[in-house]
Amino acid sequence: MSTVQRSADGRHGPVRSKEPPSVSELIEQASEQVSVLVRQEIRLAVAEVKDKGRHAGLGAGLLGVAGLVAFYGAAALVAAMIAALALVMPAWAAALIAAVVLLAVAAALGLTGRTQVTRAMPPLPEQAIDSTRQDVTEIKERARR
Repeated sequence: MSTVQRSADGRHGPVRSKEPPSVSELIEQASEQVSVLVRQEIRLAVAEVKDKGRHAGLGAGLLGVAGLVAFYGAAALVAAMIAALALVMPAWAAALIAAVVLLAVAAALGLTGRTQVTRAMPPLPEQAIDSTRQDVTEIKERARR
């Protein structure tokens, strides 16, 4: 049981006796703890979604660059075919080598971009959801006791 008294330093506040807390005090404590817990879980979810968004943005950017480089690679292949028909070996061979190099770079960027997008999916705060489930389970177990 709790009573309000003036302490030796003149402040007002609850003075705890050795009796167990009342039901209303327990409910108040539980309410405060749940409120703190919910705020912490929301912060965790926001941080997790931001992290996944960063990965998705990076992956999308890399995929866009890969597409642009692949376009230049295809243009170089077209130039190589034209040069092969119109000129002697060295001109089209140079264009073909440039096209192969550009397409290899596009492939590397595309694979890296795909990896980044995969890391960001699904865009759910999985850690926060798991943590909240554990918290709910813990609260239910303690309520049963």
